Parts: sequence; structure tokens; C-alpha cells
Amino acid sequence: MPRSPLRSRLRTPGAVVLLLLPVLWVLSGCAAPAAGSADDDPTRPVTLRLWHGWSQKDEVKAVDEALARFRRSHPNIRVEATGNVGDATVNQALRAGGPGAPDVVASFSTDNVGQYCSSGMWTDLGPFLRRSGIAKEAVFPRVMLDYTAYRGTQCALPLLADAYGLYYDKDAFEQAGLSRPPRTLSEFKAAAVRLTERTTDGGYRRVGFMPDFRLYENSPDRLFAQWGPAYFDGDGSARLSREPATTAFLRFQRELIDALGGYGPLERFRTTFGEEMSSQHAFRTGKLAMHLDGEWRTRMLEADRPGFRWATAPLPVPDDRPETYGRGLLTGTVVGIAHSSRHQNAAWELVRFLTTDTDQVVAFANALGNVPSTKAALASPRLRAGPGFRTFLDIARHPLSVALPPSVNGGMYVVALREFGYAVEAGRVRDLGKGLRQLDRQIDDDTLQSAD
Repeated sequence: MPRSPLRSRLRTPGAVVLLLLPVLWVLSGCAAPAAGSADDDPTRPVTLRLWHGWSQKDEVKAVDEALARFRRSHPNIRVEATGNVGDATVNQALRAGGPGAPDVVASFSTDNVGQYCSSGMWTDLGPFLRRSGIAKEAVFPRVMLDYTAYRGTQCALPLLADAYGLYYDKDAFEQAGLSRPPRTLSEFKAAAVRLTERTTDGGYRRVGFMPDFRLYENSPDRLFAQWGPAYFDGDGSARLSREPATTAFLRFQRELIDALGGYGPLERFRTTFGEEMSSQHAFRTGKLAMHLDGEWRTRMLEADRPGFRWATAPLPVPDDRPETYGRGLLTGTVVGIAHSSRHQNAAWELVRFLTTDTDQVVAFANALGNVPSTKAALASPRLRAGPGFRTFLDIARHPLSVALPPSVNGGMYVVALREFGYAVEAGRVRDLGKGLRQLDRQIDDDTLQSAD
């Protein structure tokens, strides 16, 4: 079964901290060679080590097929691939160096790009791009460049992407007299209420939309993207308390929860849902009429064949910004060259092939069921894209789609926002303005500690 490049992303605060610790060790001990200083001859026979996180049988097969395509065009470069490797293991290996360390790394975590770039742990690809005559802005969508660089250092390139949108039950919509998916937040709230069915004991048969941030992919940063927020000032200081969108977003969350019956009843209903990757997923079993998810869910639903008609659409946007409809959050797999590699020119040939060769990107996207990561691949007629999947291609192409900004300490600010969001939706934050100011201070303190 296809899996998102982000299935291995760590969602819990403790897990994220564990992932960050080895990265912080690297920040204090990693000395990178000068950008563009690689002097190996990429035309000579060489063996490269590629480490990546894919582990399922069909995923590993897709990686192996991509490497076979590369070998046909670069017969002198042999690639030894090691799968199911997480960022913590990679970071420890890069810090230690030595002949066993990887030359090329593919990571599911865009959160750590700021660390990779600022520490020099991953090599700056700018000189390689210029030497190859590649204008990155012409090849990759802007938003994907946003999450693969940090403060002008392009230490990674996108290798497939995830886009987030809305899944909806067409049969339930028809029964409720709804002719199309909601485009604005007021339409969204009205549709969610209309689609909700309660039981005589105060429970639910179905919820129009489950707003709780702990559900599956419903983390605050995914929903917040529809406001196009600015998380940081130009100097890197957190500005969520001064960002009007933050207050609007969190107030809407509370309003939606109240309109659907309250946090307690919704949380009790959420505990009846099956696991995210199982056949008992709440949308698959009809307990949700609308659901936030990524493009990988289309292939799963096509394989499962639920007993209702379904479709996809972009997530709704604020009422005062209807022109932004169609946007969404993008993230994905990133690939880079290890600072310690002695074969950086050969490694660049592999990175360039994997990320910029249109036929390769299309074939890889088809094999894994993810959004391709170049403009040409997004428009390719060879891309297998049914009606549900095309929604996510449109989101990826939308000029106002956004990515989470990289930071020097990885995803710690995202973890802080999630924890704050849990408190807000549960009604534990009485003074939203005060709470947001405290959140900004926490994020800034975390950043300072990481820099020490």
C-alpha cells in the first residue's frame, strides 16, 4: 500500500525532541568543507552510499527502480542503498564521519532543513546548481524551494511532495442537500453542522468534520496554512502573538468545536476511531463526512473501495480571503549531499538525476503515489492522476500554497504550537493574547538555547 513520504515524521513532542538531540550535537561539532570545493572526478568508477527512510516492500522497489534508471545513464556510478534509516541515525553517522557514512541522504523531515543548512552538515548545493546551469526557480515550485533552503543556503532539493486537502463523502453531501464542497470557513462550519448526525444518547453517528487537533493529520500547522501565516520576523523572532491570523484561526477552531457539540463529546467520539493506516479509518468507515488528509489517501481509498462515493477539494479559506481558495500546505521528502562525502561531484550526479530528471520524477511519483516535485513533472501527461489526485496537483501548483518555515532547531516551534493548540481547543486557555505572547517567548527561548 502506498505511503506518504511523511509517514515516518515524528508527531509527538517527546519524539521530536529525541530526533533533535543528535542534530544539536552535530551543530556543535560539524565542520563543513567550503561550498563547491569537491574535486572528485564523477566520470571515474565510484560507489556511493545512499541512506533513506523508505521501508515497505513497494517503496524499496520504487527506490531500486530509480537507482537502476540512474545506473543506465551513469554506468560508472554504483549506488548502495540503505533503507529504513531515520534522521537520528543519519546525524550520528555524519558527525562520526568515516568510510561507512552516507554520501547522499533522503529525509522525510523538512523540519530539520534549517539545521542541516546552518550547521553545514549537508553541503550547499548552490555551486552545483550553478555549475550545471540549473535555474532552480524554473525547475521547482517556489513553495518547495522554501522548505529545502535556509537563509539563502540551498542544502537540499525536493524529492516528491505531500499536499494537504479535503476529502468528502459525496453521498452524505447529496443527502444533506449540499451541491459542492465548502470554499470559505463559514460554508465549512455550516456544512460540518449540517452533515453531523447525533444519537439519542448524545453521541454521534457521524461528524461533519472532526476538528480535534489530535486526529490523524489534523495538527494545527496544517489547518493554519489556510491563513498563510507568518511565524517569524525577518530576524527570526516568533511573531504568532502579533500575527492576526493566529487569533482568527484559533477562535475559529473553538467556534467549530462548540457548533459541533463541544470538545468533550467530540473527543469521546474520536476515541472510537480506528488507526490512521487501517481499514477502520474514520473517513473510510463513514464516521466523518469531511476529512483533512494528504494525497496518499486517494490510492488507499481506491484500493479499499468504501461503500460511498468520495471526492477531494482544497481546504476552505477565511471568508475575507476568498481569492486564496485552492491553496494548501506542502511538505515532502528532501535529499542532500553529506558534508563528509569524498565523492560530492558524483553524489551531485545522483541528486540531480533523482530531483530534476522529469521522467525519473514522474516514474517515482507514480510508484509511490505522491505529488511530483518539479514543474515539468506536475504537468507531465505520463503522470497517473485520477480526479481525486488531481486536486493535490493543483494545490502544489497554486501560487499561494505554503510550507512551514525552516528554523535552526528543526520543528521545536511546531511542537510548541501543537501543544498550545491542544490547550486552546480543550478550553484551558482563558486569555488567548497572553497565551500567544507566552508561546512566542517559549519559541524564542528554544531558538536561543539551540544556538548556545
